[in-house]
Amino acid sequence: MINPGSGPFSRNAGRNQLRLRTLILLRWMAIAGQTAAISVAHFYFNLVLPLGLCYLAVGASVIANLISTFVFPENRRLSEIEAMLVLLFDLAQLSFLLYLTGGLTNPFALLIIAPVIISASALQLRTTVQLGFMAIWLISLATIFNIPLHYADGTVLSVPRLLEFGFWLSVVIGIMFLGLYSHRVSSEIQTMSDALLATQTALAREQKLTDLGGVVAAAAHELGTPLATIMLVSTELIEELSDSPDLRDDARLIKEQADRCRDILRSMGRAGKNDLHLQRAPLGAVLREAAEPHLDRGKAVVFDFRPAKGCTAQQPTILRKPEVIHGVRNLIQNAVDFARTTVWVDAEWGHKHLMIRIVDDGQGYPTHILGRIGDPFVTMRSALRQQDLRPEYEGMGLGLFIAKTLLERSGAELSFANGTDPFLTSSERPDRCGAIVEVIWADGTIIAPDQGGLGENAPIDA
Repeated sequence: MINPGSGPFSRNAGRNQLRLRTLILLRWMAIAGQTAAISVAHFYFNLVLPLGLCYLAVGASVIANLISTFVFPENRRLSEIEAMLVLLFDLAQLSFLLYLTGGLTNPFALLIIAPVIISASALQLRTTVQLGFMAIWLISLATIFNIPLHYADGTVLSVPRLLEFGFWLSVVIGIMFLGLYSHRVSSEIQTMSDALLATQTALAREQKLTDLGGVVAAAAHELGTPLATIMLVSTELIEELSDSPDLRDDARLIKEQADRCRDILRSMGRAGKNDLHLQRAPLGAVLREAAEPHLDRGKAVVFDFRPAKGCTAQQPTILRKPEVIHGVRNLIQNAVDFARTTVWVDAEWGHKHLMIRIVDDGQGYPTHILGRIGDPFVTMRSALRQQDLRPEYEGMGLGLFIAKTLLERSGAELSFANGTDPFLTSSERPDRCGAIVEVIWADGTIIAPDQGGLGENAPIDA
């Protein structure tokens, strides 16, 4: 069971991982830009600036960078509080420079947005909101209280009050919009990354189980002959040692243990090594294998396999891909979890398509999220109701995402719908009234090629 609040699949996993080295490099870029802007404004445009204070502000950033570089290791990752304090320092330093250089008369005031965007991309929403409010407060102070820019002849460089107010408003809106936008994009990227990691983990686990099945089957096949020889010889020894009770008991023990080994291997697997049965199987067998873990959970699972209208082909043999088995298993699990009594697993095949439909008699999908089903971390039911129906799971909304991703990887198209109007009364609802999932493969993408039999088993390399 995976806890959605911790571990690699946490919705906050990957956050609080802002590298100090990244902020140091960004600050060096800011230092270079600030030094160039101050020097050009003073020496080229003849603007009178308090150079001592301006270079003092830039020097504070230089000192902070040098301390960070030599005191902390290069791979240091900042905690949430540490990253927030670093960005607050940058906000305060930039605001002080704006105070010294005319406030909003300085076009570089727009850069006050940068620390907020960095926070939105790497830190939690609460931290970003706090930095955003701090940036708005500081830019407002710099607008009201600042040292005006003026030329050497005393001419004051100013802009109309309306334009200044518009610039302030655009900065404030930019802080809010770009901050929230960056946070949303970063969260979606992180969420998708976590979900894909969970999908890859599930697929790797299914592949390992499949490989393990092949190894067990190979062991059963290879050990069958020597075990049979041991049983035969031990039987003959029992007959020949009738005059030696002690030796006869030892021979009988050998036979019993050989019988036990045979039974163990038979229960673990009967197929031959690397058998093509492990790679391809009839459609019905694959669906029953996918549904097997959920057949004894108190809900009836009804299978119905038939050709499409106008098609006379027999049940097809499909590729027994781990992603197909795991994806269908997740869909059946979801149906069994929320069904009242029955789940229907239908399969229909035609000349150019193969369709699997899974239907339950539960409440169906909430109508307001039908268009988002299959997205990661979208839970289908309320937490309380979900806990009542499936107490053995701590859902993250990943089940259908994993199923959808794995099945689409095999070439399938999925669609989700409800079987009936959710506002009907219990007596008005038909049997198949719950959620419906249709999985369709076109053009035989999953149909196993006809190889004229199973062929020979390949030997296992030592």
